[in-house]
Amino acid sequence: MIDTEPHLAEMLENRKGRRSLPPYIPQEDGAIRDLLITFFADKLPGAAISGVSRMGGGASKEQFVFTLTQTSGQADRFVLRMDPLEAITETSRKREFEVLEAFEGIVPVPRPAWMDADGSIFPRPAMIMEMVRGTTKPSDIDLSVTGIGTVLGGRLRKLIRPQYLEMLAKIHNFDWANANLPSFAAPLADPKQATRWLINFWKELLNQDVVAYEPIIRLATQYLEANIPDCDKVAFVHGDFRTGNYLFDEHTGNITAILDWEMSYIGDYHADFAWLLAPVFGTKINGVFRASDIFEGEEDFITSYEAVSGNVIDRNKLHYFKIFNYWKSYILVSVLGMRAANAQHNHQDVLLTFLAATGPMHLAELANLLSMGEVQ
Repeated sequence: MIDTEPHLAEMLENRKGRRSLPPYIPQEDGAIRDLLITFFADKLPGAAISGVSRMGGGASKEQFVFTLTQTSGQADRFVLRMDPLEAITETSRKREFEVLEAFEGIVPVPRPAWMDADGSIFPRPAMIMEMVRGTTKPSDIDLSVTGIGTVLGGRLRKLIRPQYLEMLAKIHNFDWANANLPSFAAPLADPKQATRWLINFWKELLNQDVVAYEPIIRLATQYLEANIPDCDKVAFVHGDFRTGNYLFDEHTGNITAILDWEMSYIGDYHADFAWLLAPVFGTKINGVFRASDIFEGEEDFITSYEAVSGNVIDRNKLHYFKIFNYWKSYILVSVLGMRAANAQHNHQDVLLTFLAATGPMHLAELANLLSMGEVQ
């Protein structure tokens, strides 16, 4: 068993058994409607299902929106979020459900409603959550992948910025020790366990799916294993906190929901910080880099975050996790994504193939960061 979080180690072992399965057949709306009727026959007898339609976007989960009308006449819109056979990430619906429950009332999240953790009704493990109104980008921007190159504009940037900081601070300062998160384990055995578990998880995914090791990936793996920093504060980490993964009201600028908690874990908050500083999620306007199109460069973000959260950003740890994140990003798009597309184990083969084209960019950034040494 891999030396990582026990629940994740079990997932990694189970994943091996799916590699030889035949191509995945994306579910049609009618089939999903029938499955929902079967599911709710037990959960809410007499409830009616209507308006089932596939949601666009997403590189990891099959998602469908539908209306659930109860016998009282109350009608609500929900989202079904279901695993394909393989995806650009390997995550757990059970963990995602627990996180959404734990963060209700802390930051805005979709309300988790029901779960089929083992895929006993649906073809694959699934969860159902409320549908939250909002958008991930201004209506005048036409992008196929949300969060990549999104330009919020001056008005929205000013409105979203303080909320963004406050919510990230609340996530990192969340009292995970007293939360109901049975599928999560706390890495408290030694100061390096948190990041060691993280590296081991992604290294195992790399080893399972890689076709040919790029020399720079070998070098980055060696660097990450040899330079694991101590985790001074074991915190809750969102794992994908950036523009594109929150919904907001375009008129008021209010954030209505933080999305995509599937890669969350308990560890070092510097990983979140380094992730949203990645150029691919930001913009460069008039020579100024805007992290997630919110902050004018790293120092603006660092000083603002430290003031709001009370947490300190260590520049050397930030450098380490930048390397980790580019290493992880390459594994996501050029290893896991390509494996899923080649095996036809995903509903988004075209998108996964498109995202693989960003692989050389991640390699170039890795080469640059590895050549820098520690930040002085």
